[in-house]
Amino acid sequence: MEKHGYRFSFGPWNIHEGADPFGPTVRPTVAFAAKLATLKNLGFDAMQFHDDDAVPNLDSVSPEGMLHQANAVRQMLEDNGLFAEFVAPRLWEHPMTIDGAFTSNDPAARTYAIERSKKAADIGRELGCNLMVLWLAREGTYIREAKDAVLATHRLLEAVNTLLDYDPELRIVIEPKPNEPMDLAYIPTIGHALSLGMQSSDPVRVGALVESAHAILAGLDPADEMSFALAFDRLWSVHLNDQNGLKFDQDKAFGAVDLRRAFNQVRVLDENSFWEKGVVGLDVKAMRTQPAELATKHLRNSLHTFLRLLEVVRSLDRAKMDELIMARDYEELDWLVVDALLGTR
Repeated sequence: MEKHGYRFSFGPWNIHEGADPFGPTVRPTVAFAAKLATLKNLGFDAMQFHDDDAVPNLDSVSPEGMLHQANAVRQMLEDNGLFAEFVAPRLWEHPMTIDGAFTSNDPAARTYAIERSKKAADIGRELGCNLMVLWLAREGTYIREAKDAVLATHRLLEAVNTLLDYDPELRIVIEPKPNEPMDLAYIPTIGHALSLGMQSSDPVRVGALVESAHAILAGLDPADEMSFALAFDRLWSVHLNDQNGLKFDQDKAFGAVDLRRAFNQVRVLDENSFWEKGVVGLDVKAMRTQPAELATKHLRNSLHTFLRLLEVVRSLDRAKMDELIMARDYEELDWLVVDALLGTR
């Protein structure tokens, strides 16, 4: 399908073993090289990375070994005609950071988080990528009394500034989420993310990433969250997926639950020329019981849904829409969109 100038990415974690918190894996592990081949064959352009996706067992690798491994991954990407979209430090799985990374009450944990993030910046540079995603997964609490939220906010800002100082070419995007794994997250919405970035030492280098499901979990509309960031030219990446209500983070295929909601995300991205600003990333998981040989269709479906909705967006009669808006004929405007989504009769 024609991609109209858009570029697309997903991360290795989107081809996974199918385990959930209450059960075993249901599919075998897939080698990274095979995931790269799948990415290319499905028509994607870039790979998203956690730091240890590029350099496994990162905490036990020497600095030289880390750069050597990252360089080998870059070569694999180039050999497949691909590139790295971003590198994100994985700060939520180490035993030291179970109660927070940058906002931990333990100074040793905070130091570990900073040093790990600096390694992620080094890996990104070696991959030819200067974009770092900060998903602040454990920056919050299970009970509010456990941390000083004012101090925690200052610690987050200090971490961002430290990373900006460490690498003068680094750009940071903050990915908000209201809960999970922590009950109460300090950066729950795109407004919080942008506010933090605006207070940084170099606001021009701090933007935001909107994930559809995370916005829904906050009771917000993903298209509005994207629009808010776009208004300040700070939407530098997206994670498109879908979500069935205010449950755990489901990472369902894009548009699988609410096609109108997906339509509006495509609409605001296209109306603001997002293809010039960033990569359209997917963060979607196969349904748990899918057999291994079928466990990439969620990626295919999500990409095709975006492109089909893009066709719908561009097919709408803009003059007619403006006329209906001025007439406050919102029922007819509603039908115009619904009729387009229903397709030909």
